[in-house]
Amino acid sequence: MKKMMKEFKEFALRGNVVDLAVGVIIGGAFGKIVSSLVSDIIMPVIGVIIGGKDVASLAVTLREAVGESEAVVLAYGMFIQNIIDFVIIAFCIFLLVKGINKLNKKKEEAPAAPPAPTKSEELLSEIRDLIKDQAEK
Repeated sequence: MKKMMKEFKEFALRGNVVDLAVGVIIGGAFGKIVSSLVSDIIMPVIGVIIGGKDVASLAVTLREAVGESEAVVLAYGMFIQNIIDFVIIAFCIFLLVKGINKLNKKKEEAPAAPPAPTKSEELLSEIRDLIKDQAEK
């Protein structure tokens, strides 16, 4: 049991797992912000444009309620609202990935410093310089 707890601790505190957990938490909060943006700001404007209707309440009744059975309703307004949520979130993720790729590309393009000469290269350079000095005399 002790070994299993140690393995779990190592797994849970590994960098990738912690990064993933932070990403999920921030993603959840970001999703709420985008949902609020869409439902509280964008959709009312679209509603005014289409004649003062609440877009989320747009629906088509396929079958009226009869007795105890409920009406069958195709609620396409909420579907439209969720599509707009998705498009905004997908676009933001696209911009984030594009920015990260651009930063990685800049790191790759930076010229690396030439490696220090090896011992053999230093000795060969000294021999070359000695031969050059003897030839000049």
